[in-house]
Amino acid sequence: MRKVKALPHEALRRLKWPVRITRAGMAAERITRGFWPVWTILFAVIAALALGLHDSLPVEVVWIGGVLALGGLGWALVAGIRGFRWPTRAEALERLDLTMPGRPIATLQDSLALGHEDKGSAAVWRAHVARMAERAVGARPPAPDLRVSRRDRFALRYAAFTAFVVALLFGSLWRVAEVPGLVTPQGPVNAAAGPSWEGWAEPPTYTGLPSLYLNSIEAAELTLPEGTRITLRLYGDTAALDVEETVSGRPPVNAGTEAPVETASVRAIDFEAVRNGRLSITGDGGREWRLTIVPDDPPTVTITGKVMKEADGRMSQPFLATDDYAVTTGRALFELDLGAVDRRHGLAAEPEAREALVYDLPMPITGDRSEFNEALVEDASKHPWANLPVKLTLEVTDGRDQTGQSPAEHLALPGRTFFDPVAAALIELRRDLLWTRDNGKRVSQILHALTHRPEGLLRNERAYLMIRVAMRRLDAALGQGRISPEMRDELAEALWEIAELIEDGGLADALERMRQAQERLSEAIRRGASPEEIQQLMDELRQATDDYIRKLAENMERRGADEPNQQAQNNQSITGDQIQQMMDEIQRLMEEGRMAEAQELLEQFQRMMENLRVTEGQNGEGQQGPGGQAMEDLRQTLRDQQGLSDEAFGQLQEQFGQNGQGEQQQGEPGQQGEGQEGQEGENGQEPNGSADGAGRGEGSLAERQRALREMLRRQEGGLPGDPSAERDAARQALEDAGRAMDGAEEALREGDLPDALERQAEAIENLREGLRNLGEALAQNQPQQPGNQGEAFGDGTREMPRDPLGRTTGRSGRLGTEESMLQGTDVYRRARDLLDEIRRRSGDQTRPPVELDYLKRLLDRF
Repeated sequence: MRKVKALPHEALRRLKWPVRITRAGMAAERITRGFWPVWTILFAVIAALALGLHDSLPVEVVWIGGVLALGGLGWALVAGIRGFRWPTRAEALERLDLTMPGRPIATLQDSLALGHEDKGSAAVWRAHVARMAERAVGARPPAPDLRVSRRDRFALRYAAFTAFVVALLFGSLWRVAEVPGLVTPQGPVNAAAGPSWEGWAEPPTYTGLPSLYLNSIEAAELTLPEGTRITLRLYGDTAALDVEETVSGRPPVNAGTEAPVETASVRAIDFEAVRNGRLSITGDGGREWRLTIVPDDPPTVTITGKVMKEADGRMSQPFLATDDYAVTTGRALFELDLGAVDRRHGLAAEPEAREALVYDLPMPITGDRSEFNEALVEDASKHPWANLPVKLTLEVTDGRDQTGQSPAEHLALPGRTFFDPVAAALIELRRDLLWTRDNGKRVSQILHALTHRPEGLLRNERAYLMIRVAMRRLDAALGQGRISPEMRDELAEALWEIAELIEDGGLADALERMRQAQERLSEAIRRGASPEEIQQLMDELRQATDDYIRKLAENMERRGADEPNQQAQNNQSITGDQIQQMMDEIQRLMEEGRMAEAQELLEQFQRMMENLRVTEGQNGEGQQGPGGQAMEDLRQTLRDQQGLSDEAFGQLQEQFGQNGQGEQQQGEPGQQGEGQEGQEGENGQEPNGSADGAGRGEGSLAERQRALREMLRRQEGGLPGDPSAERDAARQALEDAGRAMDGAEEALREGDLPDALERQAEAIENLREGLRNLGEALAQNQPQQPGNQGEAFGDGTREMPRDPLGRTTGRSGRLGTEESMLQGTDVYRRARDLLDEIRRRSGDQTRPPVELDYLKRLLDRF
């Protein structure tokens, strides 16, 4: 049994250091939990003194705070000492034993109670003790639990410690030495400390310059910006130190009057440096500096160009603002130039007093404000002074509230121009009513005359009814003696709405519907819509776009020659067919799951439609003029021929047992054709002139081929344009296409699908050639027709669209491009590279089946 007892003592001896560390941790826990209020109070008191709160608070408050702090500190010390008990070795062993499974330390301290004489029991006990001893050797001291959140529920210790850190960074611990002076100002402590001082120079915040600690500056000369605040603190015997300065511009002040020696040991002096001069601290340890003050010049603002007016009435006024450091704010003031006003009709009366029109100038959000160019963009169309002479003055302010102004600019306040005569008259009446309420009777008379016989003058019935309502309200107000300002403003708003309705003719509503359709489609792209939802949203977008373009064209036709041509001759244009192609491309990308590309193309489409303008031919011909209509009819014929060829090819595949592939190609016939024209087949459009449009046999295909031939024959007889070589070439190409269609019809009736496909391919190629030649013929007529044949939809901010190979689309109906696709001298190497790229893409099975089929046909052809 002695061997069994020796083993526990050896294991316990090896636990000496883990036990000591555990006891230290337990002591730290008890000290933290018992004395955390002590250092919380100490941190708070030191922070308050270092930050100088005793300088700004009344002495009574400082005394009360000191008594409370000392009382709380004493109570915390007493409570902590009474509750503290140093941890014993047994407690440490108990803590250490709890960290291990099986309580091995308690086992080593136990002994066998029964069965001492039983050898089996003794052997089992020895084995158990040996196992526990091995486990006890690996004991590790537990980490102390220093959390006191249950005792400090409001985290006062963290608040006090944070204040202490702030005081260390931004305060001065020397101020703690001032505490004895608060109790005994003339005591030996202050006398022993001696006089001292501290000083800071703080430039204005808008300069961005750092503060200076004067005690650390050895140079005799300092350069500071105007408005720098000098702060001095004199400690100790105030009679031993004094301050002399000539930079603040104020008269000299007797030091003793600011801080009498009998009542204060700390003197604070603050002033602002506004001129060159001297700063001196006289006495023991004093210093002197020669200060050079850099003046802060007022800001300047200059109008850098003429005001520009947009079509909707918004103005844009560029300007340049400068300052030494930074311009903080600015504004534009428009004042009526009454002397330049044409005082006739409704403007003959004296105007009512009205404050200047003020707009805030735009400031850069980021970057340097010491010099910047910006533009004031505002819409003053509804202001009574719109399109009247005004004086424009720009005004900017810097950080010192200094103001700079630009010279007055005389101009007409930009506002929207109304071209419809009735709308323009209503806007003039609105202006007269806002000019002075004395014009109310005149406005009423004109409104009565305007609505007396509205036939031929007011085409919009809704606008007529709105005018009648406004007229009755005006008559009722006149019957009461005088129009109130509220009634005047309501009538002005009503007249503005009526004028917009007459001028735009519903154009604004059409534009809003188109924007809503674009937003719904964009949301569908983001969340991944189903094909049915995509088709519905695309149909809504097409309908809204068609309505907007029609309204825009009607609006332009109504304005006629009154509106100047805002587009330069070099502006790019896009046709209605190209708009349709863009929407088809958006739908195709969405159906293929390429949502990012569809979103990008939709954003381009939105920007294009926002900047849309309609230009008309010289003779006022619309989009359905002879040239445009002929080109559109030929394009439709080409699309129908491609769709018919795709169906014939699908039937040929079915005959060879390729039912799966044939169904796919029949489901997407538009993808089998080459070029952008084949996209119409995706929508399942049937060729014009088909018998029923539903037959699938050779006989049905032959009848539809015959219908296309008849349609082409009618188009051959009505080719537009002047006689030229290009026009003759176009007629010859169409005749060749017609002969190929006749051959295809005969082959279809005989059931010879391969020969029919060959003839149809020949017809498609001749149709394309005819379209190119006709487009060139029409393009030659453009110099004699500045307005172009038909309407074009100009977008000066968007580049011409390109096809998938990077070529710009043709103009005036031209489907091709004369640009060289093989730039450089080594054209053969470039051709090989293109062929290798096509082969690489055709081997990528992750691409859409339609694209793989297109690439395969390219390889078969080349």
